[in-house]
Amino acid sequence: MQKFKKSYIFTLLLILTLVLAACSDDKKEESSDNPKSNNEGGNLVIATQSDAVSLDPHLTNDTASANVRINIYDTLVVQDENMQNQPGLAESWEQVDDTTWEFKLRQGVTFHDGTPFNAEVVKANIERILDPKIASPVQFMYNMIDSVEVVDDYTVRIKTKYPFSPLPAHFAHPGGQMISKKQIEEDYAAMEKGEKPGSVINANPIGTGQFKFKEWKNGQSITLVKNEDYWGEPSKLDSVTFKVVPEDLTRISELQTGDSHISTPLSPSDLEQVDNTDGLHSQKTKSSAVTYIGMNMSKKPFDDVRVRQAIAMAIDKKEIIDGIYNGVAIEAKGPLAPGLFGYDDSIKGIEYNPEKAKELLAEAGYPNGFSTTIWTNDDRQRSDIATNVQSQLAKIGIKVEVKTLEWASMLEQTAKGEHEMMVFGWTTVTGDADNGLYALYHSSNVGVQGNRTFTKDAELDKALDEARKTADPEKRQEFYSQAQQRITELAPCVFLLHQENLVAVRDEVKGLKQLPIGLLDLKKVSIEK
Repeated sequence: MQKFKKSYIFTLLLILTLVLAACSDDKKEESSDNPKSNNEGGNLVIATQSDAVSLDPHLTNDTASANVRINIYDTLVVQDENMQNQPGLAESWEQVDDTTWEFKLRQGVTFHDGTPFNAEVVKANIERILDPKIASPVQFMYNMIDSVEVVDDYTVRIKTKYPFSPLPAHFAHPGGQMISKKQIEEDYAAMEKGEKPGSVINANPIGTGQFKFKEWKNGQSITLVKNEDYWGEPSKLDSVTFKVVPEDLTRISELQTGDSHISTPLSPSDLEQVDNTDGLHSQKTKSSAVTYIGMNMSKKPFDDVRVRQAIAMAIDKKEIIDGIYNGVAIEAKGPLAPGLFGYDDSIKGIEYNPEKAKELLAEAGYPNGFSTTIWTNDDRQRSDIATNVQSQLAKIGIKVEVKTLEWASMLEQTAKGEHEMMVFGWTTVTGDADNGLYALYHSSNVGVQGNRTFTKDAELDKALDEARKTADPEKRQEFYSQAQQRITELAPCVFLLHQENLVAVRDEVKGLKQLPIGLLDLKKVSIEK
């Protein structure tokens, strides 16, 4: 009996050991095959300087809004970190003839409302952008389109008014993000009842993107949740919250405490602090943007080219780059950043010469200078630029009052031409000079579409128009060189600098990329646990 007991207990222990070992092996196998247990899920919090202006991609053209929308919507074409076109909702495209493009669309894609993505959707989106009743600020990106033809469910043919070789890149612009056709129809129905364009879409944006819209607490935060039915590789995150934190130092503090995972933008003056703090690091990418001082040419005394040239000559850009940006920028010669198609290195720009500036002011009838205002938003660098310019212009007799506006108000009021001078920036999203010049300096784009200097010049318009209508790259370059030379002569802006894109990140955040256009790519982001 005693022997049987011992044998029974031994056998039981042996079975239990084998079972536990098998369970342990199963867990190891599960852990190695399913990285979610270590590196997926969670809520990513991004501390951002400004709230979105609109979540309707056809109704705004600012970075704060686009950084949110890039996660909700998809575009036909996407651009990689080298600004090369890659397939998005369009699997392929070809130029059939000089003015005809055919796009083959991705099949099996559905919107967050369950409706299908197809050629009818593309047609509805393009026609909405071009509809005068919508008054889209990105209309200039697509106004070369003459017609959109649905060939079949997944083929769309686009005819342009003239040859336009950068068209695929324009469909990578955030303004070309595809909205649910059902929601477009609902938005038009609301307009018929007296609502403003975008009222339906902005309240509950519906795209095909990696994340779905959950909530917008105006001025505080926007929260998105994972789209479980995403057509591509699903997000590794459960949700993303864009938290509005206007003050640079507060955003850094939030990173240190872990209340936020990413801070954007990162001020160059905070770069050293971030890189010397355990658990934090910075990321830098080359930028396709330019920061500039714009002058309203529709108002005196800025309607006189001598005044504008004098202001350009009186501002020492190196002082701004070294003193405000800690050298993390390069001096701008003109409106385009190096590396963009159309950039001309031979354009020298207006050089610093305060004595010559005084002479020009005297010639223009202002020997003792004049008083004016310069507008900026609450971005620390731009505010510091405004203060610096105030000091530098005082040396040639120009008294400048600095006025700080909330970002949405600044966009609205500068579009109406209520400003005199402004600190502003522009990102050439497509990598092509058309996007960097046509929007800002063609007379047809005065106001909300981008021309906030109210530049109107027939010679400049002609160069920009011809560049759009020419397919040959060498001839296009000639026209863009002419345009940049004319812009230098007109001096609607003081082109200050091209800053590197900077973002501050907690070390547990993996897979983050920042595109040259300044937007955050969250497609492969995870939080290490």
